[in-house]
Amino acid sequence: MTTTAHNSTASDQGSKGPITDAEIFEAHEGGKLSAELTSPLQTQRDLSIAYTPGVAKVCTAIKDEPQLARTHTWTGRLVAVISDGSAVLGLGDIGPAASLPVMEGKCALFKSFSGLNAIPIVLDTNDTDEIVETIVRMAPTFGAINLEDISAPRCFEIEDRVKEALDIPVMHDDQHGTAVVVLAALTNALRVVKKSFESVRVVVSGAGAAGVAVVKILADAGVNDIVVLDSKGVVESGRSDLTETKQFLAESTNPRGIAGGIGGALDGADAFIGVSGGTIDEAHLANMADDAIIFALSNPNPEVAPDVAAKYATVVATGRSDFPNQINNVLAFPGIFRGALDADANEITDDMKLVAARAIADLVGDDLEPGYIVPGALDSRVAPAVAEAVEKSALEAMAKR
Repeated sequence: MTTTAHNSTASDQGSKGPITDAEIFEAHEGGKLSAELTSPLQTQRDLSIAYTPGVAKVCTAIKDEPQLARTHTWTGRLVAVISDGSAVLGLGDIGPAASLPVMEGKCALFKSFSGLNAIPIVLDTNDTDEIVETIVRMAPTFGAINLEDISAPRCFEIEDRVKEALDIPVMHDDQHGTAVVVLAALTNALRVVKKSFESVRVVVSGAGAAGVAVVKILADAGVNDIVVLDSKGVVESGRSDLTETKQFLAESTNPRGIAGGIGGALDGADAFIGVSGGTIDEAHLANMADDAIIFALSNPNPEVAPDVAAKYATVVATGRSDFPNQINNVLAFPGIFRGALDADANEITDDMKLVAARAIADLVGDDLEPGYIVPGALDSRVAPAVAEAVEKSALEAMAKR
């Protein structure tokens, strides 16, 4: 892959000039999605086959063999993208209607990158029980559920309860999509600086949805030393203000017993992963280890500006498309859901997430350099590679049952 391809998003924007508000609103007018027919409806015969009386035969067959719904309706290739608009990236709690353009965009990415159909659904409630009940009741329409932009800690309970209630793949992308791409990026960043998962010291700033998932997947990948920070400092067992989720983090991280603020946490740290929306004082970065790694992923404003981070780190990544090393969920979720649905899996497992991260990292290959640790968001190789790895993992797991 050439350097030009690495930076295709930024170069495309540059060739057309700055994106204007008028261009944005024109692109969104009327929405970004439409439904299209896969069977013709041009003759009376077409109508008799697609609708009455022919459709009755398919309905009867599905009644007798429910699994046929996956092959003889669009259920098997249809994902519900569901949100309550309570934690929209960079915007916060803006409500269901205002979040709809984001959900439409997510559905467009599903179609473009994985070929899957997806429908945006925004719910006018923040009540956990109501959200779970609504999703469970509408589930027969869908082959998989993508939860999106639901605030923590409710998102953890909602995902767990929906997964338990349904036998189709369910994933809260803000948690696991982020974690998968972070793991892929860290895998290659560690290759650049010649450090190992087992020896590296990682600081995660943010104990919300993304932060919790990042901690879990890094631990699964072999990272032994992780320190987590929230707005009040290090998440550690000596604090009396911890939620149930943060208590879990306190018990499963921070092996050196660090307390206090970010200054102490970053002292000697090899990697900083920011998913908090906060800011980092430059002075703290100076105390990181040699050949440090900084992932400042808050959007639209990174925890530390990339040019500042580059003074102290060998590898720098953000969540933005106008800097190198964009850590973007689009590298993960289309392929993960495609692979799960191709395998007819009834869940998305931890192993499926690990192999997805490995597939993303492997695509960089010999082109690895500090400014290129993950493929670009528009790299057409990514979703098929992730889907293949996830499908294989799912089929192997089902074969062992």
